[in-house]
Amino acid sequence: MQQIVSTKPYLIRAIHEWCSDQGCTPYIVVAVRGKMQVPMEYVKNGEIVLNVSYNASRNLTIGNDYITFSARFNGVSREIVIPVGAVVSIFAKENGEGMGFEYEAGADHDLHSVADSHPVDSPAASEHEPEPTPPAGGGRGHLRVVK
Repeated sequence: MQQIVSTKPYLIRAIHEWCSDQGCTPYIVVAVRGKMQVPMEYVKNGEIVLNVSYNASRNLTIGNDYITFSARFNGVSREIVIPVGAVVSIFAKENGEGMGFEYEAGADHDLHSVADSHPVDSPAASEHEPEPTPPAGGGRGHLRVVK
């Protein structure tokens, strides 16, 4: 029997596409647990909020298992690798519309093999924007407007 793939990566891709089509800026909130390839200096309260718009990221791939891209943080290009299971929400910066998800256990396993297959070859197209206040957490599917 074939293993069923989670709907989560499909929903993330759909909301990302919707944000882009509407002229909005898609942001993701990632629960940082264990070892992840994110800029740890921007982690607050165990979460990081990342602008995943095409203007702020380069080589963005929203796969079924990982989200990978490079982005600039304080002028330095960084390669980001995030397990899809660690994404707890995706929302439009301009109006807060989006979707929340449960953190999936096992999302913090070793990312070295994924990171090695996605080397940084050039800097991101634009400077990574400052992070907005993430939507209120704790509940399933609960987002608030971020201004």
